[in-house]
Amino acid sequence: AVLVDLANRRFYMFGIEIWPHEFYFVAGLLIMAGIGLFLVTSAVGRAWCGYACPQTVWTDLYIHIERLFEGDRNARMKLDAAPWSLDKAWRKGGKHAVWLGIAFGTGGAWIFYFHDAPTLIRTFWIGQAPMTAYVSCAIMTFMTYVLAGSMREQVCTYMCPWPRIQGAMLDEHSLQVTYRFDRGEPRGPHKKGASWDGRGDCIDCNACVNVCPMGIDIRDGQQLACITCALCIDACDDVMDHIDKPRGLIRYTTENALEGKESRVIRPRLVGYGMVLLAMATLFMVTLYNRVPLQVDVLRDRNQLFRVASSGRVENVYRLEILNKGQDAHRYTLTLEGPEGLRMENRTEFTIQPGQHLSLPVTVSYDPYEVEMPSSTIWFSVRSLDDPDLEKQHESRFITPRG
Repeated sequence: AVLVDLANRRFYMFGIEIWPHEFYFVAGLLIMAGIGLFLVTSAVGRAWCGYACPQTVWTDLYIHIERLFEGDRNARMKLDAAPWSLDKAWRKGGKHAVWLGIAFGTGGAWIFYFHDAPTLIRTFWIGQAPMTAYVSCAIMTFMTYVLAGSMREQVCTYMCPWPRIQGAMLDEHSLQVTYRFDRGEPRGPHKKGASWDGRGDCIDCNACVNVCPMGIDIRDGQQLACITCALCIDACDDVMDHIDKPRGLIRYTTENALEGKESRVIRPRLVGYGMVLLAMATLFMVTLYNRVPLQVDVLRDRNQLFRVASSGRVENVYRLEILNKGQDAHRYTLTLEGPEGLRMENRTEFTIQPGQHLSLPVTVSYDPYEVEMPSSTIWFSVRSLDDPDLEKQHESRFITPRG
């Protein structure tokens, strides 16, 4: 479905073959993805970071594996403090073995986007794949293992530029994970059966802090490191259920809602992002729909404007550069449009294989004793005989002694 063929300078996307000079299609997709991300961030906050970012997904998966082998946070701390034993060795070793397997299966799989996947998946295991495939797979596996297994929140805090960009897109109408100060404060431990008078619903259990992958305390207010994964919401709701208090002490809400003001979903910023995204998507689809996988360029002979053959005919020499950008071979026909009396002296039918470039010399002539002709515009048309919609026309100039 998707292949980035660096060796042959091609980009394949769902049956469409993109050539280097057509990279604006890829650039357009990336720009639309960026604007779409701006739109989502302005509307619902850092949803990308919390739910779709590969670093978040890998980290969550690694943490889940860690819990399966070593238990919850308290159990892991006890295991780390305990002396080495067979039980500790197999738990630690098993965890890292599964981590490496996940890193190899997901991070290493990126190499299949840069090589023919069915061929590579066969040659990789028998040692006949290119050395670049093995080196790239090792690098991607190692980086996935390190970033998700060891660095985790440091990647989001110190390496990723996106949190700084997203912070400029949020406003008082954006949904964010928020601690309700009005309901939770003053906080403090609470004993069963004790009165709730004069205090908030937060019992200072630190459950929200313990589950946070970024290691922050959401009760300190909005912070740049928060990826809005909502794990603190789930943890706090569980605590509220145990102490018979309503859920929502930590919840998704807007700054305006907390202050009792109206929160608007439709606002100028979102409308602007939506209109730009719609315009770019429309332009992209129209351009892609009208794309013809055939390129024709015409180069005039620069050594002389015209020449007179031994037969007395006046000739102009051209070179047609024809490129079949499709994935099927086609038989083409070449026609000339221009003033009456012009004649092509070369072959007019030829076959071009997929991805092949054909350099075709063409001579156009006329008899000055039969036709008086000034210099004029002509058009070369290349059309596929097996696909009438596959046609390209290129304009050029025919020069005569009369100028």
